[in-house]
Amino acid sequence: MSKPLYLGELLLYWCSSCKVPVLGKECSCGAKTKQVTITPPGDIRPAFPYEIELINKISVEQFNAPLITDQRTVVLNKSPYDDRMEEIIVDGEVIGSIRFELEKLKWTLLLRINGARRIFDNTDYKTLKNWVVIDAGAEKFILGGASVLAPGIKDADPSILEAEEVVVLTHEGKVLGVGRTRMNGEKMLERGKGVGVKVRFKEEPAEITVPEGGQTWDDVVKANESYINDFIERSHKFIKNVSSSVDRPVTVSYSGGKDSLAVLHLVSECLDDYDLLFADTGIEFPETVKNVHDVAEAYGKPLNMISSGEAFWDSVDSFGPPSVEVRWCCKVCKLGPITQIINDNYDNGCLTFIGQRKYESDTRAKSERVWKNPWVGNQVAAAPIQNWTAMHVWLYIFKNDLLYNPLYGEGYDRIGCWLCPSCSVADLYRLKETHPGMEKKLNDYLLSYAERMGLSEEWVKHGFWRWKDLPAQLKEIAKKKEINLVPNCENEHNLHFTVTTGYRPCKQGGISAEGGFDGPVDINRLELTGMLEAVGKSSYMEGVAMVTDGENRAQVFASGSVTARGDSDRDARRLMKKVELSVRRALLCSGCGVCVGKCQSRSIKMKKGLAIIKDKCTHCGQCIDVCPVVKFNS
Repeated sequence: MSKPLYLGELLLYWCSSCKVPVLGKECSCGAKTKQVTITPPGDIRPAFPYEIELINKISVEQFNAPLITDQRTVVLNKSPYDDRMEEIIVDGEVIGSIRFELEKLKWTLLLRINGARRIFDNTDYKTLKNWVVIDAGAEKFILGGASVLAPGIKDADPSILEAEEVVVLTHEGKVLGVGRTRMNGEKMLERGKGVGVKVRFKEEPAEITVPEGGQTWDDVVKANESYINDFIERSHKFIKNVSSSVDRPVTVSYSGGKDSLAVLHLVSECLDDYDLLFADTGIEFPETVKNVHDVAEAYGKPLNMISSGEAFWDSVDSFGPPSVEVRWCCKVCKLGPITQIINDNYDNGCLTFIGQRKYESDTRAKSERVWKNPWVGNQVAAAPIQNWTAMHVWLYIFKNDLLYNPLYGEGYDRIGCWLCPSCSVADLYRLKETHPGMEKKLNDYLLSYAERMGLSEEWVKHGFWRWKDLPAQLKEIAKKKEINLVPNCENEHNLHFTVTTGYRPCKQGGISAEGGFDGPVDINRLELTGMLEAVGKSSYMEGVAMVTDGENRAQVFASGSVTARGDSDRDARRLMKKVELSVRRALLCSGCGVCVGKCQSRSIKMKKGLAIIKDKCTHCGQCIDVCPVVKFNS
């Protein structure tokens, strides 16, 4: 699991009188509240009916009984994980988590002790699934932190599989712990040797009292009225101060998401004169585009929009699938069109209120609340809800009965481009259920790309295409499942290269450039020739080469993708060009030796018909300019 990251105060409390979540230490009813211990960053939100149904569906599959049996307010908290993971908070405590496990490619319910008690207490455990009963003598060892060993198992559900979530019961059938199996049920019943269950949570048996249900989100809004009004008042003050101090037309960037909807309504409560901006990337959900038009009509304000049409699909063969590191699509489909909207409609630029919140990411937590967009130079951006959690946003939406995107009710917790590499694999699998035609188009392209690159269908299925250099945890999954991550086909292309540059809105500072060859790059040959040394100091790891030139740096991936970072557009493009030419030299070197005579530091040698640049290179780059490959094959 990733390390928890604190982006702001953890604001989840619970009122035992009203039996609802509260965003502070006192409920509107006057009762003191109890803080709920949740995992940072603590971007809490309501669970929609679909998500409760999903939780119960998983619970029935695993334990043969639902976890949430009646109407009550359920809160979800996104937790750090390799893919998507949500803590489930009911009646003021975390009773479990659901997470989409990439190795299995399915949702799994991980119960806490009180979650297990809700299912197993007052029920004949033999009517349920995935239970392990231990001998009385083993109980104290489990409470002391030990795993469940096979000799200490009294009984077990014979259908248990290895690496499955189970509930550990005392010899009297009371919940003692929860954890994951290290052997199957049949082997447990043999009572041989080895670890049967690795226990995650354990606790002395106790009776559980479940409060009466029936609470609604209208009750939650009422209980949080003072907190919501306080946040509204502060945002109103911010909007009025910024709009009066920035002498530009006011706009609201409306994306079809909940955060921008909240900002739009806040602005509407403060100002009369403003426009809406929407850049349709061409890979938006149809529900999102419809919502944008419906909301613009509801507020009766001008909608300045532009569509990128087929720009993504026209460019994807040149750049390859976008990844977390190489999001060329932002430049092609979003930043350029936004600039065009503003240039076409506002001669002197505009002030734009946007739905940025600090609980979304570390970068946004460190962002200023008002800034000048370094890529869209004629736009001043401002964030009225910077300090709001997702729960604040939703309670504000519920309070005002706002027209929110229906996709939130369909299991999507973020609304944006439907094939964004930053989305979870869980969302991509949900896409197959809600929008099968769109999922098929993406999957068909990815399978075709994988075949060209010598990669497997499993590489596509596990969402590894979303990364050029996988995080360590995902590399372990790939290793375990023997999924190759490095393109291994021959490059029969002409090394056509495409590049785009621009400010990355999810990163602070600098300009990024993304480029791509129309085929894979042999990183081993690149390292062997040392050609990147002509650009700067280079280093290598599996499937990726890195080069640093002062404060600027670039990466070359085996897939053919190239990224560069610079302080300015000029720096990024200049570095990208040097890297492109150096890759060409490495892959197409004819062994002519022209560069050897040009090198003043004598750091280039010929070896087996290849020019090899050694470590003593001064990175002057003069050998690049004289190379025939550069002159005649660029």
